[in-house]
Amino acid sequence: MTLQKKATLVASATSTFLIIVKLTIGIISGSVAVIASAIDSVLDLMVSLFNFFAISKSEQPADKIFNYGKGKIEALAAVIEGTVITMSGLYIFYMAIHKAFNYEEVKLLDVTIWVMLISLIITISLVSYLNFVAKKTNSLVIKSDALHYKTDIFTNAGILISLVLIHFTSWHILDSIIGGIIAIYIISEAYKIIKEGVYILLDGSLDAKQVEQIEHILENEKGITSYHFLKTRTSGHNSFVDVHLVFDSEISLLDAHRVSDSIEEQIRLLDSKRDWVMNMHLDPYDDSQ
Repeated sequence: MTLQKKATLVASATSTFLIIVKLTIGIISGSVAVIASAIDSVLDLMVSLFNFFAISKSEQPADKIFNYGKGKIEALAAVIEGTVITMSGLYIFYMAIHKAFNYEEVKLLDVTIWVMLISLIITISLVSYLNFVAKKTNSLVIKSDALHYKTDIFTNAGILISLVLIHFTSWHILDSIIGGIIAIYIISEAYKIIKEGVYILLDGSLDAKQVEQIEHILENEKGITSYHFLKTRTSGHNSFVDVHLVFDSEISLLDAHRVSDSIEEQIRLLDSKRDWVMNMHLDPYDDSQ
């Protein structure tokens, strides 16, 4: 089992535990913030399970139908995950407004505070693990999952602070205010996830820094006279590069091939964690005009 899959299973198990604890305490205490956090954990579980499926599919090798593999399933999963997060944020915001107008008090504050403190510690540990996996695998799905659970850290911390303040001040309206602030933050973070996923689905180029590095390699390669039609994109764990290399017309095919191999190797070294798929077209003259 790959590290990405293990990460999604750990996230799923953690979400299941938090759902049971938060939902039970949330219903008993009547805290809209805790109930909202429990609902968010339900969505976390759904997303993590979907991510496990997405990673399993994206890791499948290319075949006769999907010649470039199924890496974009990860981007699709990120878009779906971002949409789910947005929906949860909107629902939490609705619950916060509803409770503010009805002025409902939070019960069992001491127990609820301890539950949220434990949830916060567990979530911080999970995010640390997911960030480790994301850096090691460079998986967009795991990055999205880590960002998702990072919002839970702020959610749990905000709820914990509001409950402590309510305990000392009896200002129960704080439960609704903190819930509303958390909802707005969740929605703004979801937008970033959706944007990145859509960018990949639309074949956006590699980040500007990597493109500049590739251009630098090409411009400093003495074996070619020029280059054109440089195109890049990403899909799952693959980075794609297409370019036309212009050679002196007198160069042998063997020497030209060696030069293109050298260029490919230099590009691969830009990020050894990625799988690079490159198509170097060898031109005896500049046909870009």
